[in-house]
Amino acid sequence: MIQIVSTSRYKLNRKHLRTSVTNLLLAKGINPNQSLNIIFVGKKKMKEISSSYKNEDVALPVLAFPYKEQVEGERLLGEIFICYPQAILLAAQKNKKVDVTILQLIEHGISNLMK
Repeated sequence: MIQIVSTSRYKLNRKHLRTSVTNLLLAKGINPNQSLNIIFVGKKKMKEISSSYKNEDVALPVLAFPYKEQVEGERLLGEIFICYPQAILLAAQKNKKVDVTILQLIEHGISNLMK
């Protein structure tokens, strides 16, 4: 189950995002019924998370955290934090659409979860 957590100020097509992430998981041979949380945050929150968990005082574009414990009967994959403002900047720098950049960040996060 793919959960997308975001405030209303971030423009996201949740249905398209869920479908794209499901297809991405299937392409990587991962069961899309596993719990995956994709959380969109601002620069300040991402900076706090980066500082706490990576000892880096910057707003990284993406961070991924695998679930260490499994709940009975449910397969847990992890959480991917995406800094929405950083995704917009990356999209502008690479001259790509924001949706494409967000999917690339999610793919990077999934790869980190699988390590």
